[in-house]
Amino acid sequence: MVEKKEKDSQQEEIKDSENIEIEGDNNDSQENTDTEEIDENENTEEDSLEKEIETLKEEKIRLLAEMENLRKRFEREKIETIKFGSINLARDILSPGDNLERALDALPEDEKHSESIKNLIDGLKMVLKEYKSTLEKHGVKKIETLNQKFDHNFHQAMMEVENNDVEEGTVVQEVQSGYTMHDRLLRAAMVGVSKKTVAQTKGLNEEKEEDNPENESEEKS
Repeated sequence: MVEKKEKDSQQEEIKDSENIEIEGDNNDSQENTDTEEIDENENTEEDSLEKEIETLKEEKIRLLAEMENLRKRFEREKIETIKFGSINLARDILSPGDNLERALDALPEDEKHSESIKNLIDGLKMVLKEYKSTLEKHGVKKIETLNQKFDHNFHQAMMEVENNDVEEGTVVQEVQSGYTMHDRLLRAAMVGVSKKTVAQTKGLNEEKEEDNPENESEEKS
């Protein structure tokens, strides 16, 4: 009986030790699971933080680029305002200059004038010279027109003038001077443009027909 009790107690001790080991293994596995979950949560937080940092960097770079573009635009507008802020005034000032120039051109050169009239004319010429010098000082320049090829960007055709001595489409007469301000058109020049006479045009057409062998072959057929 004693031996049997000892055996039973030994078996119970073995079972208790086995249960303890199982509980220990369960605890270890639970701890490992908890650790893995903590690691996963930390990794997820790190990834989200890194993404947020990258997003903030991109937004900062984009904001800096927009600020730089605004700065450049402001500088460009500032320069243009300084250069062309008085463009309307400059355009209005051209008319008195035109009238002064026309008055001087209307005076006959071979006519004799009294000394006082001569002094007046010389004074007007000096005023006109100073006037043109002031315009140039502020970037206003006269457009060259005579004997130039007609350019619709700077010239306004007012008439056609028959002239066989120059190439067709050449400016041969200036009705009103044109001006630019810092290379921007201030006022177009009003001009007369050359064209060939009717007889000259007919002769050129006949020469072209004679030089074209295709026309001759068509006439023969």
